[in-house]
Amino acid sequence: MSELNDANIKLDRMRYVKNTASSRLCYLAILLNVLYFVSIYKSDVGNWYYQILIGASVVYNLLFMLMAFLASEGVKNYQASYSWLLYFLGAGQIVRIFILPLQAHNALVKIGGEEMLVMGNAQFIRVVAYLVISAVCLVAAAVINQTKCAALTGHLKSLEAKEGA
Repeated sequence: MSELNDANIKLDRMRYVKNTASSRLCYLAILLNVLYFVSIYKSDVGNWYYQILIGASVVYNLLFMLMAFLASEGVKNYQASYSWLLYFLGAGQIVRIFILPLQAHNALVKIGGEEMLVMGNAQFIRVVAYLVISAVCLVAAAVINQTKCAALTGHLKSLEAKEGA
């Protein structure tokens, strides 16, 4: 009986306490995204980075950070619909690996008559790690939020049923 009572207390407490676990995972995903784009944008190898792809990347980074922050505020208040946005953003982080980092890693530029890689192996591994960990944080935040939202919704329905009886 004590375990059941403790579970009910934890569920009832969720009505008054924010979902900080999901929210903090969103903040961590934003931080990792910042590290990713700082690593990418500080690179200046020849003129390879001066293309429309970088412009699109900048715009996407801004939109990503805005949407991830919005989702962090939504999940903080146990709004289940923001979990879908987090899944979408997590998938977007994985897709990004195959766009700019992979192209830069495979590209060669001539500087002073010598061919060089636009992005070396160490930088490539680092930026891929940033994107993968960011995606994992977003998906984990979404799963935690959905789980907590379902538990809170069920608890609130049981309270309504008790009041109605």
